[in-house]
Amino acid sequence: MTSVKFLKITYLLFLVLLTNNMDCLAQKESALEIILHTNKTFQTIHNFGASDAWSIQAVGKYWNEDAKDKIATLLFSTSNKLDGSPEGIGLTTWRFNIGAGSAEQDHNGQIESPWRSSESFLNADGTYDWNKQSGQLWFLEKAKALGVKSFIGFVNSPPVNFTKNGKAWSDDGLSANISAENYKKYADFLSDVVKGVEKKTGVVFDYISPFNEPQWNWKCCKQEGSPWNNDEIFEATKAIDASFRKNNVSSKIEITEAGHLDFLYKEKDKPNRGNQIAYFFDKKSPGYVGDLHSIAKKIAGHSYFSTWDINKLVNTRDSLFTEIQKVDPSLEFWMSEYCILEDSEVIKGGGRDLGINPALYIARVIHSDLVLANASAWHWWLAVSPYDFKDGLIYIDDNKFGGNYYESKMLWALGHYSRFVKPEMKRIATSRSDGKTSADAIEGVLQSAYMNDDEIVVVFVNQLENSKDIIITDIPKGFKFIEIYQTTENLDINLKKISTKGIGEVITLPKKSLTTCLLKK
Repeated sequence: MTSVKFLKITYLLFLVLLTNNMDCLAQKESALEIILHTNKTFQTIHNFGASDAWSIQAVGKYWNEDAKDKIATLLFSTSNKLDGSPEGIGLTTWRFNIGAGSAEQDHNGQIESPWRSSESFLNADGTYDWNKQSGQLWFLEKAKALGVKSFIGFVNSPPVNFTKNGKAWSDDGLSANISAENYKKYADFLSDVVKGVEKKTGVVFDYISPFNEPQWNWKCCKQEGSPWNNDEIFEATKAIDASFRKNNVSSKIEITEAGHLDFLYKEKDKPNRGNQIAYFFDKKSPGYVGDLHSIAKKIAGHSYFSTWDINKLVNTRDSLFTEIQKVDPSLEFWMSEYCILEDSEVIKGGGRDLGINPALYIARVIHSDLVLANASAWHWWLAVSPYDFKDGLIYIDDNKFGGNYYESKMLWALGHYSRFVKPEMKRIATSRSDGKTSADAIEGVLQSAYMNDDEIVVVFVNQLENSKDIIITDIPKGFKFIEIYQTTENLDINLKKISTKGIGEVITLPKKSLTTCLLKK
């Protein structure tokens, strides 16, 4: 009897194992296969970032140390919690708003919203006060202390000392709010800021962006800003280059911060402010700046108003990439500012939403900019927002002097890229067992992959209302395991380390989620 029982038990165990193996095989057969093509590479990824406009000045200056430290940790930290989940999104660049001085003017010069005006390091008498913008400087130093190594200083308006109307906004919106005779003063101001900030904080700006969204008119009085025509940008850029060379400033000049990607490759409705790739980087153009010592070999633009409908999302980025290849294939594209501004049938800019839907929306934009437009960098707009709008990674109470802060799923969506896609990783090609191209899959499961000598990162965005099994194949020899990090609808699942799997195992993407797979040796 004992031997009979033993045989029965053995047989039952065999059936269980067989069933489990068949289930595993069935799961693998039904899984979407993502094939890596590590021998085919695209752009080098330099960084992911966000800006300190506008509320960082108040938070850094007036809020208590504990709140400031926690906000900085969420933005910059690359440390992990006890369970292995990241405690922050590890931004790899930080954009510093070089103020024009509107906050120091009387009511006639000030910006309507007290959150949207800035101090200026430059005093009215031409001297400098490096204790101004102190809240921003606090976060700048904190970013450096937490490991950020790339920094960009950007300008919305030249200092009010130099503008035509003495304001940080334009009277007519027709031309730059600074006369040509003041270009040199503006250039020397930028040189002085680079050196002054370095002396104050130890931070050196890798790039200076002197012309933010030059296509818009920037009339009174929403925020600091100035229009710029292409020929004005050309002349001012030459002056800045000359000042940087004279003053031994190592920063490179970043242009053009176009307010809409269309302006980079066509005139649109601004004939003197469009076609900027060709105007500034075609050697036959009268505005060619590619031979200037201080110019960065990149074109910067903002993804606003180009993300819906899906055809516009895809076609805009295809056209941008095509134009760069035509004018100068060595030219990089940096997507240097985005938040959800547009109102469409699927999403609206107005109204805070800390949940997964806006996170998935911006993840699709990030994916499209990286995969379709071959962006080498991707930057969000407001790192911290007091507004009832989809413009913040972290939200705060509408109180300059203190309050609560709130994490959004948009923060963690960006973190799926910024925390794991390290500077100088290359994007690699992928294909799918269902045969879908990047454009075909744009409303479903998205995948993009990046690698260096030690790691491969694959980021998935599952926009579907159902979960999806995937399996990653053609992984190079030497890689031994895959760490899985996810953000889901669940309030507590934010870039959380879910598991570690072996090479070749099936991975489940929950419905409406982001998943990063970190392949390690």
